Amino acid sequence: MDPKVEWIGFLAGFGSILLTFLAGAEIEPEILRRYGKESLSIGFFSFLLPFLGAMGYAHYVAHWSPDAAQICGIALSTTSVAVVYAVMVETGLNHTEFGKLLLAACFVTDLGTVLALGAVFADYNLWLAVFGGVTVAVLAVPPRLARWFFRRFSGHVSEPELKLLFLLLFGLGWLATKANSEAVLPAYLLGLVVAGLFKEHREMVRHLRTTTFALLTPFYFLKAGTLVSLPAVVSGFGLIVVLLAVKLAAKFLGVFPLTSAFRFAPKSGMYTTLLMSTGLTFGSISALFGYTRGLITQSQYTVLVTVVIASAVVPTLIAQSFFKPGREEAESGWRTGPAAANLPEEE
Repeated sequence: MDPKVEWIGFLAGFGSILLTFLAGAEIEPEILRRYGKESLSIGFFSFLLPFLGAMGYAHYVAHWSPDAAQICGIALSTTSVAVVYAVMVETGLNHTEFGKLLLAACFVTDLGTVLALGAVFADYNLWLAVFGGVTVAVLAVPPRLARWFFRRFSGHVSEPELKLLFLLLFGLGWLATKANSEAVLPAYLLGLVVAGLFKEHREMVRHLRTTTFALLTPFYFLKAGTLVSLPAVVSGFGLIVVLLAVKLAAKFLGVFPLTSAFRFAPKSGMYTTLLMSTGLTFGSISALFGYTRGLITQSQYTVLVTVVIASAVVPTLIAQSFFKPGREEAESGWRTGPAAANLPEEE
């Protein structure tokens, strides 16, 4: 199927925006407040070191152009909220303080990725100022507006609540495109803003997830997959392995020392480090962003997407096979020393 067919491109783009929006909406603001110091520190360095490490290797060792190296750094800086959330739900750790902290740190990492993608390649002109101003204004309004709107129109078969969300996402996405930024940036922030409201309207969230994952997401991954070149995978296999190693090493240097500083038990610290090393959605979105704008070649795109997919699988398998904490350990034994005594009680 030709990836240049317009309707496929539209559905793929809409799918990436909704995926990003739902990722932001998975994070509870209360968790970010409760574990602010830990989640901000772990999440920030989980983004920064892989970004600098992958960008530096791509530019100075692999001799990629500066723009291509920046795309490489952004694509490999991510942590997959989707993968981590799926693992947390499967193991039941999403109900523990440990699991909630891990998800909050994932949000901070991906926020850094999205901000970098939106800021590094934007055109700093009037359109960017308009985009920034409108985004701030829109993000300040939705909780109040949406709560009234949902109460007034909920229950209609046409689901006007979803239409309101689509209007906001399309409008902000259009402004982001005019500023040469990326539509996933306002989508991620809007998801975080309405996360609390979504907890009150779970049926609507279920419908939105069904639409996204059943209809739109397949087109996004179909388009992303058709751009991968098998010969480029073969010829670039060595670079793929090295970039994967660079990402994992940088994640380890950025995350594991902080888990020790925050008195995580060694096993829990390694489990956290490995899951923070995963990548999928935002990594592939960043690579596709670079390719469609001519910042990277098809071979470079193929290398990045392959590394991103491998980073979703390899760290997860190692974490689940050798370092997965039991439910009791995740509830009370994931921290050691004085910090463990000061844990907030679960709600």
